[in-house]
Amino acid sequence: MLTVALGEATYRVERPWGEVPVGQGVPSDVAVAPDGRVLALLRRDPAVDPVWPAVIVLSPEGRRLASWGEAVLDGHFLAVHPDGRVFVVDRDMHEVVVFDMEGQRIGGLGTRGVPGAPFNAPCDVAFGPDGSIYVADGYGNSLVHRFDAAGNLLANWGRPGTGPGEFSTPHSVAVLPDGRVAVADRENNRVQVFTADGTWLASWGDHHKPMSLSVDGAGRLWVTDQVPRLSLLSGEGALVGRCRPVLNGAHGMALGDGVVVLSEQNPPRVTRLTRVD
Repeated sequence: MLTVALGEATYRVERPWGEVPVGQGVPSDVAVAPDGRVLALLRRDPAVDPVWPAVIVLSPEGRRLASWGEAVLDGHFLAVHPDGRVFVVDRDMHEVVVFDMEGQRIGGLGTRGVPGAPFNAPCDVAFGPDGSIYVADGYGNSLVHRFDAAGNLLANWGRPGTGPGEFSTPHSVAVLPDGRVAVADRENNRVQVFTADGTWLASWGDHHKPMSLSVDGAGRLWVTDQVPRLSLLSGEGALVGRCRPVLNGAHGMALGDGVVVLSEQNPPRVTRLTRVD
């Protein structure tokens, strides 16, 4: 049995985990619904690959329950809203598509297929305690967008560069319980922290190409990077613990009740860490 430690907690490593299809895209991200179901997002090349379901729904034990999302061309990250809606970042279509848990499209952010309206190959989506929606727009743009709960664009911030508030691939976004916004500034090897309206607060370094951010119920920040490793930080950026749970770096991550779910692209699979102490 493989085990890893993060601070005082020990986790059992289960890989591969879940009934995720092989050869139908690579696991780009994972999310955990309020009821414990796990959603795995499979990324394909829309120019050459057949059409497959983009979202695989798994039971908390990993049994395949459903699949949907054939209309998603290039699924990059996804997140489950506290009300159960599923937000899928369709990167090459410059849109965040909103589904219900059964896979029915019920809305979206951005103009599908149109770069710059406002997205240009976006990366990730997260939700604030006040209902705000944040989108890391990190491939064609160097921006973070803030929307209200109804999907109206309120503001954005960022520009290319290495200074405070500047980005080189803002790849993931997460919101701390007090409303601060953490952004994985991937090519600048750091996590930047902002107020809810985009005022720069801090940069937390010692992260080699950070990929995915998550926040737990204690207000701590979890960071995957390409070392590869998983880092656990306090809400003020202090290192609590680190481990190496995957072979070549986890692209996506989600937290559940006593579990951490990770999506790997090389080799393509889902890994689960289960707390054992």
